[in-house]
This record gives sequence, structure tokens and C-alpha cells, in this order.
Amino acid sequence: MEFETLVQSRRSVRGFRNEPVPRAVIEAIIESAKRAPSSMNTQPWHVHVLTGHPLEEVRRRNMAEMAGGAKVKRDIISHGEYQGVHRTRQVDIAKKLFGAMGIARDDKPMRQDWVLRGFRQFDAPVSLVLTYDRVLDPGAVCHFDLGALCYGIVLAAWDRGLGSVINGQGIMRSDIVREVAEIPEDEVIMTCVAMGYPDDGFAANAVRSDREHNHQFVRYVGFAD
Repeated sequence: MEFETLVQSRRSVRGFRNEPVPRAVIEAIIESAKRAPSSMNTQPWHVHVLTGHPLEEVRRRNMAEMAGGAKVKRDIISHGEYQGVHRTRQVDIAKKLFGAMGIARDDKPMRQDWVLRGFRQFDAPVSLVLTYDRVLDPGAVCHFDLGALCYGIVLAAWDRGLGSVINGQGIMRSDIVREVAEIPEDEVIMTCVAMGYPDDGFAANAVRSDREHNHQFVRYVGFAD
């Protein structure tokens, strides 16, 4: 698939088929994605691929802690609640998703169920936990590198028929993820990618988020036209 078509067609998947993903497919995805740009070729990333019982353990404990009112305990610094235009965009996509799923504004149980799905990593059969070497903190360069790797993963997955969603909710309790996946203390847990074969009957999978027109965030400097 040509790159432009791949990018335009890819979307976040929040409903997955109950079908295992072969290890060889994940290995091929990572083999492609690791060609992502990396500052000074430092390649600060690590990928911990979870499935089966370990993933179920992370899912169960993360959801139980967050549903029980536990505080978020992530390795990376959180931006807190969004405000202004960022909050508006967040609300807009939530409205689209709730609309597609038939969840009414005053339907608190269903809205809570949707939040819990996020804590369960949307019941995906595979989760790729992305970490970087702690010795590189503080600094945004390694974060940038990890973002490039992450985007490479989701594009390579889509090209192979797999859907994914970059899912911070699934690792709200990074301590649990670290314990279950046996992630060393010298690695910082940044995010995870929930992955699996898309369930075409799941309404939210058809939702596409809006993007601003180029003129709202792009400036051209020095062009004659």
C-alpha cells in the first residue's frame, strides 16, 4: 500500500475480534517500525509485547484500581486536564464516539463502561508497551523518538490488516504494568499500543477524528507565492 493511502485510511480501532495475533506478524511490524528516525541514531526505545495471561492480569488490575478511585501513577509527567481548544477537540471526538455507540449524554452507566474499556485496553488481544531508557531523562528528544517508533508501529500494523489504538488509559498504573511484564526500573513506561484484528461490526471503529485545515496551523515562510 502506498504511504499516502496508508496514512489516509488508517484509523484508531476500539473494537477487536477475539482472535490471536501471531508472534511472527508482530515481529514483522516491529522490524519495519524500527526504521523510524532516531536522534543521533540513539534508538532509546524498548518494546514489551504482552498477550494471554500477562495482558489479562494488567487489564484486570489496572481497571480495578482505576474504577476503585485509585490515583493515576504513570511514569511520565501528565499534562493534567485539557483546556481551551485542546479540550474542545477532546470533547468533539468523544461526542462522535458516543454517538456512534448510541450512548446518550445522561447514560452514566454506559459512559462509565466506555471509560472502563479504555482501562482494559479495549480488550485487544495484544498490547505493545513502549519504554525508553531512563538515563535519557529529562528531555523531549527521546520522547520524540518514541513517538516516531509508535507511529511506525501503527502504520505497519494497519498495512498487515491489524488495527490499533495508542492507549495511555491502559497503563494508568505503570507500577502494575512494570510488575506483571517485569520491566526493568531503568526503563520509563511511556505508553502502550493496543492491537488486534478489527471487528468491522463495532460501530466506533468507523469513527474518524477531524483534523484542522492546514491554514490553521501551518505557516509558509519565504515562498514567492
